[in-house]
Amino acid sequence: MTNEEKRRLVEKNSVLTKKDQIALLQLNKSTYYYKPVEVSEYDQYLLNRIDEIYTKRPFYGYRPITDELNTTGDDVNHKKVLRLMNLLGISAVVPKKNLSKFNEVDQKYPYLLKDLEITKPNQVWCSDITYIRMRHGFLYLIAEMDWYSRYVISWKLTNTMHKSGCVSVLQEALNQGRPQISNTDQGSQYTSQEYTDLLKIYSVKISMDGRGRAFDNIFIERLWRTVKYEEVYLYDYADGNEARDRLEKYFLFYNHQRRHSSLEKRTPADVYFNY
Repeated sequence: MTNEEKRRLVEKNSVLTKKDQIALLQLNKSTYYYKPVEVSEYDQYLLNRIDEIYTKRPFYGYRPITDELNTTGDDVNHKKVLRLMNLLGISAVVPKKNLSKFNEVDQKYPYLLKDLEITKPNQVWCSDITYIRMRHGFLYLIAEMDWYSRYVISWKLTNTMHKSGCVSVLQEALNQGRPQISNTDQGSQYTSQEYTDLLKIYSVKISMDGRGRAFDNIFIERLWRTVKYEEVYLYDYADGNEARDRLEKYFLFYNHQRRHSSLEKRTPADVYFNY
């Protein structure tokens, strides 16, 4: 039964409370209560185009992206492109000066992976957030991935970039395993006290990319490119439920059937569980 079919059952049943129905159907609360992010039709189109350009050329900042949009017939100024890139949570992978400020409770951590030989599963995990387009509106995809095996340990779709989503995905991953090091970017979700405290509780060392250096977390950047070209860009998701159902099937395929040349033609799950 799909999530959409479960949602319709909740709507029709008037005997139990919605909370009880959701629990009985094992339906994620965020799936049931999801409401698309509202943007204009034109802004939705631009968000999709910006996502495609950035996925192909992550070294592009807002000015080169603006130039490419204008070259291909879209009359848009750089201020609008910058605003939409901020909504996507993306920026060019080049150093910047003072473009982001941390909350007082947030902390910076050094990058621990330079010259580190990563030789086994659960030595290093990485996490990131990316934009997932739909026919109307969009979602954010969060994932925790094992660096060595490329195994996606946990993931979640959410309609906000709030830190609670990242904490939830991390906790789900930690219920399944334990890394020596966790590597992320310096986004506010990952520098938040809630996220870093959870890692400290499990005695996980914290590593963070240099500011504006997305290639420090290169394998999850490659994961996003793979997910989008092999799944997201091929389908026009009608809503969040379809996006979640299709991505659930894709990650099962990615983890258990998709063979990687860098893993000697083995699957991520095979390497992760049978090292």
